[in-house]
Amino acid sequence: RITARASAGRHGVINIERQVALGGPIQQKGVMVLQGFLSGHFARSFPLSFNCSITFEQNYGGVEGDSASMAEILAILSDLTGVPLRQDIGITGSMNQRGEAQAIGGAHHKIEGFFRCCKEAGQLTGKQGVVIPYTNEKNLILRDEICEEIAVGNFHIWSVKSIEEAAELFMNIQTGEIDENGRYPKETLFGKVQTELEAFDHALNDRERAGSL
Repeated sequence: RITARASAGRHGVINIERQVALGGPIQQKGVMVLQGFLSGHFARSFPLSFNCSITFEQNYGGVEGDSASMAEILAILSDLTGVPLRQDIGITGSMNQRGEAQAIGGAHHKIEGFFRCCKEAGQLTGKQGVVIPYTNEKNLILRDEICEEIAVGNFHIWSVKSIEEAAELFMNIQTGEIDENGRYPKETLFGKVQTELEAFDHALNDRERAGSL
């Protein structure tokens, strides 16, 4: 499970795996891509003034690869806004700085692993499933048991082209479209992120001004 915790600050995304030498170079690159995504979406008119630590909870063996990038950005967006993430869906996928989903390896293994977790927890609910990048869809081959459950609607596979599509599925809220003034509608997910980041920036500026008096 990936968690994120955000606060006012100047360091941006803090990769705990990197800090303790448990993150490989590709995993670290994936986290830096998240910083680029957040900067491009929310730091056009004011600095990206926040700290946000992310980690794989209770992982002690190291992490490599960037196929958790979409999961990591969802955790960050959730903590910044207070909008909860569904816990009955798994997700795998890399992303680029523009938020576009990118193919990953071993998609069928990850789907089958989450399917087994759901089965071991009890009867399938009809709402569980896994999100994968759209580019993995055409090469996906799954076991007959999973295909049968998908066919009757007990389990689902969603393929997405962007983090916006994934966020709307996980959070049941529109991400929002930016307007000509660089603003997202306040009631949307990205609007809530923008509001929180602005509040962090104002709080830091107020403290810095107070310290200079």
